[in-house]
Amino acid sequence: MKAKSGGGKASAVAAANIAFIKYWGIRDERLVLPVNPSISMTLRSCLSRCTAELLDDGAETQVFLRTESGELAPAPDGFANGVREQVERLCEWAGESRSMRIAAHNNFPTGAGLASSASGFTALTVAVLGALGREVDPTEMSVLARRSGSGSAARSVFGGYVEWPAGESEDAGHGVQLAPPEYWDLCNVVAIVDPRPKSVSSREGHRLAPSSPYYQRRQEELPGRLEIVRRAIAARDLELLGPVIEKDAVELHLVAMSSRRPIFYWQAGTLAVLEAARQLRSQGVQVYCTIDAGPNVHLICRPEDEEAVAETVERLAQVEFVIRDRVGGPPTLDDRHLF
Repeated sequence: MKAKSGGGKASAVAAANIAFIKYWGIRDERLVLPVNPSISMTLRSCLSRCTAELLDDGAETQVFLRTESGELAPAPDGFANGVREQVERLCEWAGESRSMRIAAHNNFPTGAGLASSASGFTALTVAVLGALGREVDPTEMSVLARRSGSGSAARSVFGGYVEWPAGESEDAGHGVQLAPPEYWDLCNVVAIVDPRPKSVSSREGHRLAPSSPYYQRRQEELPGRLEIVRRAIAARDLELLGPVIEKDAVELHLVAMSSRRPIFYWQAGTLAVLEAARQLRSQGVQVYCTIDAGPNVHLICRPEDEEAVAETVERLAQVEFVIRDRVGGPPTLDDRHLF
Protein backbone atom coordinates (compact mmCIF):
# COMPACT_ATOMS: atom_id res chain seq x y z
CA MET A 1 0.00 0.00 0.00
CA LYS A 2 0.95 3.65 -0.26
CA ALA A 3 0.09 5.85 2.70
CA LYS A 4 -1.22 9.18 1.54
CA SER A 5 -4.10 10.82 3.34
CA GLY A 6 -3.10 14.30 4.41
CA GLY A 7 -5.30 16.81 6.18
CA GLY A 8 -3.39 16.35 9.39
CA LYS A 9 -5.37 13.30 10.55
CA ALA A 10 -5.41 9.69 9.42
CA SER A 11 -6.45 6.26 10.67
CA ALA A 12 -4.97 2.94 9.64
CA VAL A 13 -5.80 -0.71 10.21
CA ALA A 14 -3.12 -3.41 10.09
CA ALA A 15 -3.22 -7.14 10.75
CA ALA A 16 -1.00 -9.33 12.87
CA ASN A 17 0.98 -12.09 11.21
CA ILE A 18 1.94 -15.60 12.23
CA ALA A 19 5.50 -16.67 11.46
CA PHE A 20 5.92 -20.07 9.83
CA ILE A 21 9.70 -19.81 10.23
CA LYS A 22 10.58 -17.63 13.22
CA TYR A 23 13.33 -15.16 13.80
CA TRP A 24 14.80 -15.57 17.28
CA GLY A 25 17.93 -13.58 17.86
CA ILE A 26 18.84 -10.10 16.67
CA ARG A 27 22.16 -9.16 15.06
CA ASP A 28 21.71 -5.37 15.18
CA GLU A 29 19.41 -4.10 17.91
CA ARG A 30 19.66 -0.46 16.83
CA LEU A 31 18.68 -1.18 13.23
CA VAL A 32 16.34 -4.05 14.25
CA LEU A 33 17.93 -6.60 11.92
CA PRO A 34 17.51 -10.31 12.73
CA VAL A 35 20.08 -13.07 12.69
CA ASN A 36 17.97 -15.13 10.28
CA PRO A 37 15.19 -14.54 7.75
CA SER A 38 11.61 -15.45 8.62
CA ILE A 39 8.47 -16.29 6.65
CA SER A 40 4.97 -15.45 7.80
CA MET A 41 1.30 -15.37 6.88
CA THR A 42 -0.49 -12.05 7.32
CA LEU A 43 -3.85 -12.48 9.04
CA ARG A 44 -7.31 -11.04 8.37
CA SER A 45 -9.14 -10.76 11.69
CA CYS A 46 -6.52 -9.97 14.38
CA LEU A 47 -6.35 -6.22 13.79
CA SER A 48 -4.83 -3.07 15.23
CA ARG A 49 -6.32 0.36 14.54
CA CYS A 50 -4.42 3.62 15.01
CA THR A 51 -5.45 7.24 14.59
CA ALA A 52 -2.80 9.98 14.28
CA GLU A 53 -3.51 13.71 14.31
CA LEU A 54 -1.04 16.57 14.04
CA LEU A 55 -0.87 18.89 17.06
CA ASP A 56 0.15 22.51 17.25
CA ASP A 57 3.90 23.07 17.36
CA GLY A 58 5.37 22.87 20.84
CA ALA A 59 2.91 20.33 22.21
CA GLU A 60 4.10 16.91 23.40
CA THR A 61 2.96 13.83 21.54
CA GLN A 62 -0.02 12.35 23.39
CA VAL A 63 -0.67 8.60 23.38
CA PHE A 64 -3.97 6.96 24.27
CA LEU A 65 -5.45 3.48 24.21
CA ARG A 66 -9.08 2.83 23.45
CA THR A 67 -10.62 0.76 26.24
CA GLU A 68 -13.23 -1.98 25.85
CA SER A 69 -15.90 0.57 26.86
CA GLY A 70 -14.87 2.76 23.93
CA GLU A 71 -13.23 5.46 26.03
CA LEU A 72 -9.69 6.78 25.54
CA ALA A 73 -7.25 6.33 28.41
CA PRO A 74 -3.62 7.49 28.65
CA ALA A 75 -1.30 4.70 27.52
CA PRO A 76 1.17 3.14 30.00
CA ASP A 77 4.55 4.85 29.99
CA GLY A 78 6.45 1.98 28.39
CA PHE A 79 4.09 1.75 25.43
CA ALA A 80 3.70 5.52 25.13
CA ASN A 81 7.46 6.06 25.02
CA GLY A 82 7.84 3.52 22.20
CA VAL A 83 5.09 5.24 20.24
CA ARG A 84 6.62 8.69 20.77
CA GLU A 85 9.99 7.44 19.57
CA GLN A 86 8.46 6.04 16.39
CA VAL A 87 6.50 9.25 15.76
CA GLU A 88 9.69 11.26 16.15
CA ARG A 89 11.57 8.85 13.90
CA LEU A 90 8.93 9.10 11.17
CA CYS A 91 8.71 12.89 11.37
CA GLU A 92 12.49 13.14 11.12
CA TRP A 93 12.42 10.86 8.07
CA ALA A 94 9.77 13.14 6.55
CA GLY A 95 11.86 16.22 7.26
CA GLU A 96 9.36 17.64 9.74
CA SER A 97 9.37 18.44 13.43
CA ARG A 98 5.83 17.74 14.60
CA SER A 99 4.00 16.24 17.54
CA MET A 100 0.82 14.22 17.33
CA ARG A 101 -2.15 12.86 19.17
CA ILE A 102 -2.15 9.08 18.86
CA ALA A 103 -4.85 6.58 19.78
CA ALA A 104 -4.56 2.82 19.35
CA HIS A 105 -6.76 -0.23 19.78
CA ASN A 106 -6.32 -3.99 19.27
CA ASN A 107 -9.28 -6.32 18.79
CA PHE A 108 -7.28 -9.29 20.13
CA PRO A 109 -5.10 -9.92 23.22
CA THR A 110 -2.10 -7.61 23.50
CA GLY A 111 1.38 -8.79 24.49
CA ALA A 112 0.31 -12.45 24.58
CA GLY A 113 2.53 -13.74 21.78
CA LEU A 114 0.07 -12.96 18.98
CA ALA A 115 2.16 -10.33 17.13
CA SER A 116 0.20 -7.36 18.47
CA SER A 117 3.37 -5.25 18.26
CA ALA A 118 3.67 -6.09 14.54
CA SER A 119 0.14 -4.98 13.73
CA GLY A 120 0.22 -2.10 16.21
CA PHE A 121 3.41 -0.49 14.97
CA THR A 122 2.47 -1.09 11.34
CA ALA A 123 -0.84 0.69 11.91
CA LEU A 124 0.98 3.50 13.74
CA THR A 125 3.50 3.91 10.92
CA VAL A 126 0.83 4.00 8.22
CA ALA A 127 -1.37 6.42 10.21
CA VAL A 128 1.46 8.84 11.02
CA LEU A 129 2.65 8.94 7.42
CA GLY A 130 -0.97 9.40 6.33
CA ALA A 131 -1.40 12.36 8.70
CA LEU A 132 1.77 13.85 7.24
CA GLY A 133 0.41 13.29 3.73
CA ARG A 134 3.44 11.25 2.68
CA GLU A 135 3.24 8.66 -0.08
CA VAL A 136 5.46 5.68 0.65
CA ASP A 137 5.81 2.44 -1.29
CA PRO A 138 5.52 -0.88 0.60
CA THR A 139 9.24 -1.61 0.53
CA GLU A 140 10.15 1.63 2.26
CA MET A 141 7.15 1.34 4.56
CA SER A 142 8.43 -2.07 5.64
CA VAL A 143 11.79 -0.56 6.63
CA LEU A 144 10.13 2.32 8.50
CA ALA A 145 7.79 -0.04 10.39
CA ARG A 146 10.71 -2.27 11.33
CA ARG A 147 12.61 0.65 12.82
CA SER A 148 9.88 0.91 15.48
CA GLY A 149 11.62 -1.96 17.27
CA SER A 150 9.13 -4.59 16.14
CA GLY A 151 10.92 -6.55 13.45
CA SER A 152 7.72 -8.47 12.67
CA ALA A 153 6.10 -5.18 11.64
CA ALA A 154 8.25 -5.38 8.50
CA ARG A 155 6.08 -8.35 7.50
CA SER A 156 2.66 -6.92 8.42
CA VAL A 157 3.14 -4.17 5.82
CA PHE A 158 2.42 -6.82 3.17
CA GLY A 159 -0.56 -9.10 2.74
CA GLY A 160 -0.43 -12.81 2.08
CA TYR A 161 2.83 -14.71 2.57
CA VAL A 162 5.91 -12.67 3.37
CA GLU A 163 9.64 -13.21 3.83
CA TRP A 164 11.79 -10.79 5.86
CA PRO A 165 14.47 -9.55 5.47
CA ALA A 166 15.14 -9.44 1.76
CA GLY A 167 18.87 -8.69 2.22
CA GLU A 168 21.68 -8.00 4.64
CA SER A 169 21.98 -4.21 4.66
CA GLU A 170 19.68 -1.78 6.42
CA ASP A 171 18.27 -0.60 3.08
CA ALA A 172 17.53 -4.21 2.16
CA GLY A 173 16.04 -5.03 5.56
CA HIS A 174 12.49 -5.03 4.25
CA GLY A 175 9.91 -7.70 3.66
CA VAL A 176 8.98 -9.18 0.31
CA GLN A 177 5.69 -10.81 -0.62
CA LEU A 178 6.06 -14.44 -1.68
CA ALA A 179 2.40 -14.81 -2.63
CA PRO A 180 -0.76 -12.66 -2.30
CA PRO A 181 -3.54 -13.72 0.07
CA GLU A 182 -5.81 -14.98 -2.70
CA TYR A 183 -3.10 -17.38 -3.89
CA TRP A 184 -3.63 -19.82 -1.00
CA ASP A 185 -6.59 -19.62 1.38
CA LEU A 186 -5.27 -21.02 4.64
CA CYS A 187 -7.04 -20.81 8.00
CA ASN A 188 -5.49 -20.04 11.36
CA VAL A 189 -7.48 -21.24 14.38
CA VAL A 190 -5.88 -19.56 17.39
CA ALA A 191 -6.36 -21.39 20.69
CA ILE A 192 -6.07 -18.81 23.49
CA VAL A 193 -4.92 -20.54 26.66
CA ASP A 194 -3.84 -17.32 28.36
CA PRO A 195 -4.76 -13.87 27.02
CA ARG A 196 -2.65 -11.99 29.56
CA PRO A 197 0.57 -10.19 28.57
CA LYS A 198 3.57 -12.48 28.82
CA SER A 199 6.08 -11.86 31.58
CA VAL A 200 9.18 -11.93 29.34
CA SER A 201 9.14 -9.78 26.20
CA SER A 202 10.18 -11.06 22.79
CA ARG A 203 12.88 -8.40 22.76
CA GLU A 204 14.44 -9.90 25.87
CA GLY A 205 14.13 -13.36 24.34
CA HIS A 206 16.06 -12.22 21.27
CA ARG A 207 18.86 -10.94 23.50
CA LEU A 208 19.09 -14.20 25.45
CA ALA A 209 18.76 -16.58 22.49
CA PRO A 210 22.50 -16.97 21.67
CA SER A 211 23.15 -18.23 25.21
CA SER A 212 21.26 -21.46 24.46
CA PRO A 213 23.39 -24.49 23.53
CA TYR A 214 20.79 -25.30 20.86
CA TYR A 215 20.79 -21.87 19.25
CA GLN A 216 23.57 -22.46 16.72
CA ARG A 217 22.20 -25.85 15.67
CA ARG A 218 18.85 -24.26 14.83
CA GLN A 219 20.62 -21.56 12.80
CA GLU A 220 22.40 -24.23 10.77
CA GLU A 221 19.11 -25.89 9.84
CA LEU A 222 17.17 -22.74 9.00
CA PRO A 223 18.28 -22.29 5.34
CA GLY A 224 16.86 -25.70 4.48
CA ARG A 225 13.64 -25.02 6.36
CA LEU A 226 13.17 -21.66 4.66
CA GLU A 227 13.54 -23.28 1.25
CA ILE A 228 10.95 -25.96 2.09
CA VAL A 229 8.47 -23.32 3.23
CA ARG A 230 9.00 -21.30 0.05
CA ARG A 231 8.34 -24.43 -2.02
CA ALA A 232 5.30 -25.36 0.06
CA ILE A 233 3.74 -21.91 -0.42
CA ALA A 234 4.48 -21.96 -4.16
CA ALA A 235 2.89 -25.43 -4.45
CA ARG A 236 0.07 -24.73 -1.94
CA ASP A 237 1.15 -27.93 -0.18
CA LEU A 238 0.04 -28.08 3.46
CA GLU A 239 1.47 -31.54 4.00
CA LEU A 240 4.89 -30.20 3.03
CA LEU A 241 4.52 -27.01 5.04
CA GLY A 242 3.05 -28.39 8.24
CA PRO A 243 5.80 -30.61 9.69
CA VAL A 244 8.43 -27.93 9.08
CA ILE A 245 6.52 -25.14 10.84
CA GLU A 246 5.79 -27.41 13.81
CA LYS A 247 9.45 -28.41 14.09
CA ASP A 248 10.62 -24.81 13.91
CA ALA A 249 8.15 -23.65 16.55
CA VAL A 250 9.15 -26.40 18.97
CA GLU A 251 12.83 -25.66 18.48
CA LEU A 252 12.35 -21.93 19.01
CA HIS A 253 10.84 -22.72 22.41
CA LEU A 254 13.62 -25.23 23.07
CA VAL A 255 16.09 -22.39 22.56
CA ALA A 256 14.05 -20.13 24.84
CA MET A 257 13.78 -22.76 27.57
CA SER A 258 17.50 -23.47 27.48
CA SER A 259 18.70 -19.86 27.38
CA ARG A 260 20.56 -18.41 30.30
CA ARG A 261 18.18 -17.35 31.92
CA PRO A 262 15.51 -19.81 30.76
CA ILE A 263 12.21 -18.53 29.37
CA PHE A 264 9.15 -20.76 29.73
CA TYR A 265 6.30 -19.51 27.56
CA TRP A 266 4.38 -22.80 27.35
CA GLN A 267 1.61 -23.67 29.78
CA ALA A 268 -0.39 -26.85 30.40
CA GLY A 269 -2.97 -25.64 27.92
CA THR A 270 -0.29 -25.32 25.23
CA LEU A 271 0.48 -29.02 25.53
CA ALA A 272 -3.21 -29.92 25.56
CA VAL A 273 -3.74 -28.12 22.24
CA LEU A 274 -0.68 -29.76 20.68
CA GLU A 275 -2.02 -33.18 21.68
CA ALA A 276 -5.46 -32.34 20.27
CA ALA A 277 -3.84 -31.46 16.94
CA ARG A 278 -1.99 -34.78 16.89
CA GLN A 279 -5.26 -36.60 17.55
CA LEU A 280 -6.96 -34.73 14.71
CA ARG A 281 -4.16 -35.68 12.33
CA SER A 282 -4.54 -39.34 13.30
CA GLN A 283 -8.16 -38.99 12.14
CA GLY A 284 -7.10 -37.63 8.75
CA VAL A 285 -7.48 -33.89 9.42
CA GLN A 286 -4.66 -31.80 8.00
CA VAL A 287 -3.81 -29.42 10.85
CA TYR A 288 -0.41 -28.24 12.05
CA CYS A 289 0.63 -26.08 14.98
CA THR A 290 2.93 -23.14 15.38
CA ILE A 291 3.56 -21.02 18.47
CA ASP A 292 5.13 -17.58 18.66
CA ALA A 293 6.75 -16.23 21.85
CA GLY A 294 3.84 -16.98 24.16
CA PRO A 295 1.60 -19.84 25.31
CA ASN A 296 -1.13 -19.58 22.67
CA VAL A 297 -1.28 -22.01 19.76
CA HIS A 298 -1.96 -21.27 16.08
CA LEU A 299 -3.51 -24.24 14.26
CA ILE A 300 -2.99 -23.95 10.50
CA CYS A 301 -5.51 -25.83 8.39
CA ARG A 302 -7.58 -25.82 5.21
CA PRO A 303 -10.93 -23.99 5.11
CA GLU A 304 -12.83 -27.28 4.90
CA ASP A 305 -11.25 -28.40 8.19
CA GLU A 306 -11.65 -25.14 10.11
CA GLU A 307 -14.92 -26.11 11.81
CA ALA A 308 -13.61 -29.46 13.06
CA VAL A 309 -10.38 -27.92 14.34
CA ALA A 310 -12.12 -25.02 16.09
CA GLU A 311 -14.74 -27.22 17.72
CA THR A 312 -12.09 -29.65 18.97
CA VAL A 313 -9.94 -27.06 20.72
CA GLU A 314 -12.95 -25.10 22.00
CA ARG A 315 -13.90 -28.19 24.02
CA LEU A 316 -10.58 -28.24 25.85
CA ALA A 317 -10.88 -27.05 29.44
CA GLN A 318 -7.54 -25.24 29.21
CA VAL A 319 -8.63 -23.10 26.23
CA GLU A 320 -10.29 -19.82 27.23
CA PHE A 321 -11.52 -18.94 23.74
CA VAL A 322 -10.74 -19.42 20.06
CA ILE A 323 -10.09 -16.88 17.31
CA ARG A 324 -10.92 -18.02 13.79
CA ASP A 325 -8.65 -16.24 11.36
CA ARG A 326 -7.19 -16.76 7.92
CA VAL A 327 -4.78 -15.23 5.45
CA GLY A 328 -5.38 -11.51 4.88
CA GLY A 329 -4.22 -8.40 3.09
CA PRO A 330 -2.03 -5.36 3.70
CA PRO A 331 -2.84 -2.38 5.95
CA THR A 332 -5.39 0.18 4.86
CA LEU A 333 -6.25 3.81 5.52
CA ASP A 334 -9.86 4.73 6.31
CA ASP A 335 -11.88 7.46 8.03
CA ARG A 336 -13.12 5.48 11.06
CA HIS A 337 -11.11 7.49 13.56
CA LEU A 338 -10.66 6.56 17.23
CA PHE A 339 -11.25 10.19 18.24
